[in-house]
This record gives sequence, C-alpha cells and structure tokens, in this order.
Amino acid sequence: LIMIIFTKNTPMHLIALALAPIIAIMWFVYFKDKYDREPIKHILISFILGCFSVIPAIILEYSLGAVYPENTLNVLTTAIWAFIIVALSEEFSKYIMLHWYAFRQKEFDEPFDGIVYGVMVSLGFAAVENIFYVMDGGISVGLLRMLTAVPAHASFGVIMGYYFGLAWQHKDQAWKYKLRGLLSATALHGAYDFFLMQTYYPAFALISFIGLFIAIKLSFKAIKAHQNRSPFHPDILAQKALEEEVWQKDIH
Repeated sequence: LIMIIFTKNTPMHLIALALAPIIAIMWFVYFKDKYDREPIKHILISFILGCFSVIPAIILEYSLGAVYPENTLNVLTTAIWAFIIVALSEEFSKYIMLHWYAFRQKEFDEPFDGIVYGVMVSLGFAAVENIFYVMDGGISVGLLRMLTAVPAHASFGVIMGYYFGLAWQHKDQAWKYKLRGLLSATALHGAYDFFLMQTYYPAFALISFIGLFIAIKLSFKAIKAHQNRSPFHPDILAQKALEEEVWQKDIH
C-alpha cells in the first residue's frame, strides 16, 4: 500500500501521501496519552478547527504582507516575514482554536491534554497546507514535507500545547502560560522558516533542519514531562491513596 501511494501520481494518491504523515503523528500522540485519553469527538473537532484555522492565517498573512512587501534579499525583511507575517499569523490562528474550543472542555483535565489538542489543531492546519503543496509539487514534495514541514507543525503544536497544559495546572497564571505557548511556538516556527526563506546564503537552509531537530527533541521532553505530571499517573494515584490512608488514621 505504501509503495502504491509513493509511486502513483493521481490526485487521490497525492492526497493520501499528503495525509499519511498527518494520520501517523495523530495516532502516535493520541496513544502517548496513557492515563486518560480524550474523547474522539473532541479530537476530531479540534482537527477540523485546525483545518479552518488556515482561513484567518491567510487573511492575516495577506493583510500584513500588503503593508510590508516581501524582499528575501533583505535580512530584516525576511525576518519580519518569517517570524511575524508567517509564523505569528499561523500560530495565532491555531492558538485561537485551541483557546476557544479545546481548553474549555471539561475533559481537559490533565496537563497532557494540552499537548493532545495542540497537536490535533496544528495537524489540522498542516493537513490543508500539505494537500495544496503536494497536489502542486507531486510525490517528491510530499516525501520531503513528510520529513520536514509536517513534523515541524506537529512539534510547534506540542510546544504550544505544553504551555496550555501548564495553564490548566496553574489557573491563576493561565494567561501567562498561554502567551508563552504562543510565543514559543512562533519563535520555533519563525526560526525554521527564516533559514528556508533567506536566499543570500543558500547553505544556511540546513540550519532549518537543526532547528527542526531541536523542536522535535523539545517535543519529546514536553511529552514525557506532562505524562509524569498527570493526576492519573499510577505513582501519583498511589501517593494520593497513601496520603488519604494516613489522613484517615490521624482523624481516628
């Protein structure tokens, strides 16, 4: 099946190629939620909202781009385009969906849920983007993006979701953690895009891959950290049970 997808150039095969890494990463993150998995309904809605987040992102990019035309020969202009016009527009659009829908659900009841929903929203965005790129560029573009842009979007979603998880855990400072999530995802996204967009030093494009490696490494650390913070973690449940037992003995 994989060979058929990777060797055929029909529209349906290209769409399958574009969506294959999306589904694989969604599956991976979903099963990393070991202790209290989210309802499929919320997973799908978050993904769909991520698809729709492309719309405000395009509006923001076109609006800001009209004010500040792109010029890849200028370092400052390239940085503005990479970090603000592209990265901030896209990450803010994902942020809206994560904040407006997922964070408000009663099932959002542990830090890891921020990562789950953050990834689902981000991959919804990536799915729409990837279909357009692969349909236009063909199999080679699909294979390249499978190893670069798609995992990049997923890692940005993990990082933003990590901070949303901390926002749930520290509700008195929720806005600060959410802002950190937005800015962290934007910084990583902008750095990744900057070295690809600049044209004066072509070899610097390789730095994007270093940035992607760092983002993925941070994502795995974030996943592990929030797994250990889960109130449903067996060790934490055992500790609570022990404390409850001691408390019961004390009052008697």
